[in-house]
Amino acid sequence: MSSSEIDAYLANVAEPQRSVLTALRATIGSLVPDAEECISYKIPAFRVDGHVVAGFAAFKNHMSYLPFSGSVLPALHASLEGHSRTKSALHFTAASPLSNELVSLLLQSRLAEIENRGH
Repeated sequence: MSSSEIDAYLANVAEPQRSVLTALRATIGSLVPDAEECISYKIPAFRVDGHVVAGFAAFKNHMSYLPFSGSVLPALHASLEGHSRTKSALHFTAASPLSNELVSLLLQSRLAEIENRGH
């Protein structure tokens, strides 16, 4: 698994989603520079110490940020206003992308969860 697989994934995403996801990829990479880029469940993801900590995907009408945890998004409910979500995916659009601050909060929450629970 390598960054070339994420490059290939993004090459098949139409604009403006491609640019938004490329920026999200760069943000995640800057916030967790030791993370390994990979593909998990057929989507671009980032792994830290063997644990997937973040992923993203493009869909027809939205994009999703996936923390690879069922508890991160419910725990951050108050910080997610303005974005629809499921238990495991935060939805956003090119017109309303995720802020760097929110991505940082999502990553911090997931990394703390792994540290505290070991998964």
